[in-house]
Amino acid sequence: MFYQVLKYVLLGPLLRLIFRPRVEGLEHVPEAGAAIIAGNHLSFADHFVMPAILPRRVTFLAKAEYFTGPGLKGRLTAAFFRGIGQIPVDRSGGRASQAAISSGLSVLRKGRLLGIYPEGTRSHDGRLYKGRTGVAAMAIKAGVPVVPCAMIGTFEAQPTGRRLPRVMRIGIRFGAPLDFSRYAAMADEHIALRAVTDEIMYAILTLSGQEYVDTYAGEAKAEAQAQVRARGRRGHGSGTGS
Repeated sequence: MFYQVLKYVLLGPLLRLIFRPRVEGLEHVPEAGAAIIAGNHLSFADHFVMPAILPRRVTFLAKAEYFTGPGLKGRLTAAFFRGIGQIPVDRSGGRASQAAISSGLSVLRKGRLLGIYPEGTRSHDGRLYKGRTGVAAMAIKAGVPVVPCAMIGTFEAQPTGRRLPRVMRIGIRFGAPLDFSRYAAMADEHIALRAVTDEIMYAILTLSGQEYVDTYAGEAKAEAQAQVRARGRRGHGSGTGS
């Protein structure tokens, strides 16, 4: 009920007013049955804009931090994400990754749409980064198609650190479903998982037109932050020495 009220009464109409999304390829999203929507991740707004335009409900695997924030704000945020059907995911790797895959498979086995960002985190600079293989594991094990999706313009509308989005038009493109049934017997083989993930990322790249970086987004973001801190230390040192 909460999801329906948000989508059709509160949040959905507001998002359409702010972003006036131009949608292409909506016919590629299955009208029934399980499927994975795999997209690029440019903005916090992505979580809401794409579900708002889809006729079917889509469940996203969302980072666990959205559900564990402190204080009243943290509790409200957690309640909101649970209310719209998002599933918390621990992104620390290892056993946590397997738990995330299990959560995603549970959604797919119920015949639902699962939304996932293969990059694992938002792009800090608008480029497209190397995909994590969890999306491939879920697609192969569940035997479901993967629909590539590209958000266009949401980075400019609400980049990381900007609290309120700019009022501007964005685009959403869906590509033809990708079938990976040929890998059915290779669900646990890394070479197959990497090949499937790279094919998905190439499809997203073709739709989005972004510059591609063959590095994980989290690693690139950490390196960029380290460089900023290093420049700050050098600037502080030169300032105190004058």
